[in-house]
Amino acid sequence: MYVQQLEPVADSLGLSALVATLPLLTVLVLLGAVRMKAHRAGLIGLAVAVLVAWLAYGMPLGQTASSAAQGALFGLFPILWIVVNALWVYRMTVRTRHFDILRRSFGRLSDDPRIQALVVAFCFGALLEALAGFGAPVAISAVMLVALGFDPVRAAVVALVANTAPVAFGAMGTPVVTLAQVTGLPLDTVATVVGRQTPLLALVVPLLLVWLVDGRRGLRETWVPALACGSAFAAAQFAASNYVSAQLADIGAALAGAGALMAVPHARRPAAEPVRAAVLTGVRSDDLDHHDPRPEVLRAYAPYALIVAVFSLAQIPAVKDLLTKATRTFDWPFLNVADPSGDPVGGNVFSLPLVATGGTLVLLAGVGTAAVIGVHARVAVREWAATVHELRFAILTVTSVLALAYVMNLSGQAATIGHYVAAAGAGLAFLSPVLGWFGVAVTGSDTSANALFGALQVTAAQQSGLSPELLAAANSSGGVLGKMISPQNLTIACAAVGLAGKEGDLLRKVLPWSLGLLLVMCLIVVGQSTAVLGWMLP
Repeated sequence: MYVQQLEPVADSLGLSALVATLPLLTVLVLLGAVRMKAHRAGLIGLAVAVLVAWLAYGMPLGQTASSAAQGALFGLFPILWIVVNALWVYRMTVRTRHFDILRRSFGRLSDDPRIQALVVAFCFGALLEALAGFGAPVAISAVMLVALGFDPVRAAVVALVANTAPVAFGAMGTPVVTLAQVTGLPLDTVATVVGRQTPLLALVVPLLLVWLVDGRRGLRETWVPALACGSAFAAAQFAASNYVSAQLADIGAALAGAGALMAVPHARRPAAEPVRAAVLTGVRSDDLDHHDPRPEVLRAYAPYALIVAVFSLAQIPAVKDLLTKATRTFDWPFLNVADPSGDPVGGNVFSLPLVATGGTLVLLAGVGTAAVIGVHARVAVREWAATVHELRFAILTVTSVLALAYVMNLSGQAATIGHYVAAAGAGLAFLSPVLGWFGVAVTGSDTSANALFGALQVTAAQQSGLSPELLAAANSSGGVLGKMISPQNLTIACAAVGLAGKEGDLLRKVLPWSLGLLLVMCLIVVGQSTAVLGWMLP
């Protein structure tokens, strides 16, 4: 049995913590300073984590390799299993041109560009985040806004800022699922606390978007539909994450936000021509005037309706119990780890939810989608393989980062850093979202930031007397605000709207909003750690 040590380097917590941070520093420096590709930085960081675990912490090399293998498998299944199948559904709609029908349908909902920004970037962007995540919402929303006549820079900024509130529950809850796995906290508990933080952002972001589109005039004239949209989104995200399912949180929120927006009479009124002339300074796509038959419009919406239906069905207790029976739990081979007190750690056992996982449910919805929109089985399989090929570097990145996280967690490196960071005491509540924000800003992924810093946050919370659930959730909630400034997302946004090489200009436009919203989240977490807002927590 390997027993974790907190002070393996010269019996000093400070020196041990310094050595333990080497894998994280390696990844962050390679990504942020050297600008290395994420998958290469992840693999090098993993190598450093293995060396630190073996040489500094004395973890047997076989157990170290086994830890990395478990992390890589978790990255593949269920994490990337969700992402691949969700993007597969999207690719099939693009192939059959039903995605173009959906885009034209959105364009006809309102001719007011401020309302269009809310429908496309906030509501539909959230739905895309719920299904796929990993940069897809920013790219697709920005392209749709440019087709509607938005200036490319404005379209990119709006798409980036809108991609905040839904991120923690994106890709069928992948970030919070990862957070629960690496921290050992129950998924329902983590999702509940995150669901009492990010909805507060949802109240603000739509108001911010109409300001970005049309300044003070936009806020003055469209604050009612923006507030209705944000309030409905926030309420649905809170309700789903707390009482239904983390996987359905963003889907329900996106649909509720869009429904509330369209229910406000003001949102359906034609926009004044001076507004359209001032905002729509780009080139409007000619195909927006194309008439689509009603049956085809319904088929364009069908994939998303199928996903909602499948996930809703899976939440019925009897069905949920049946699906859970296919879960396989077994002792992970070549791994026998105990914490510093000598108790076996949870990582010695591994659970494989073959059916009761988001990716399998999306796959079932994808099969239904192929039938509804008319994709032949052979073509659907080819599209699935093409999706895997398209995501090959993302797959390598996620598996290497999660392998790194598992090595750090199981060897004791994360625990050492957590004990050292706990010295911040009460100030830790303020710094906790900043750590998540920094992680996402560098890695471009809330999932990766949760994998890297989740266990650290829990250890620090336990040592400082704060709620582990609160700081774990704060890591994810703060992280969503780093998404808009991550080099990965900036590059995706610029490439989507034809602004390659302008990432620096885009960063200067979104950085103030990222920092401002981060400050709000830090104050929320501090309040929740005290009696001021402590009543918000379960």
